[in-house]
Amino acid sequence: MPIYAYRCASCGFTKDHLQKLDDPVLVACPQCHRNTYEKQLTAAGFQLKGSGWYATDYKGKGKPPAKPETPPACQCCPGAHTCAGN
Repeated sequence: MPIYAYRCASCGFTKDHLQKLDDPVLVACPQCHRNTYEKQLTAAGFQLKGSGWYATDYKGKGKPPAKPETPPACQCCPGAHTCAGN
C-alpha cells in the first residue's frame, strides 16, 4: 500500500497516511477538523539499482561516449603534449 503525505491548508498540520489505491482522498483535517486537508505531491520512494534491465537497456542511452583526457600542452615546447626538454 502506498503512503500519501497530507497537509492542512488552514492550520498547516502534516501527516503521512497509509492508504489503498482505491481509498477515498482524505479531506477533513485530524487537527482542526476543517475540510482543507490536501494530498501532497512527493517524490517516488524507490530507486533502480543493480545490473538488471534498467542498467543494461535504458540507463545512459543517448549519452555520447566519454572522451579520454589529454595532458596539457607544454609551455616550453609548442605543439608538444609532453616536455622532452626539461
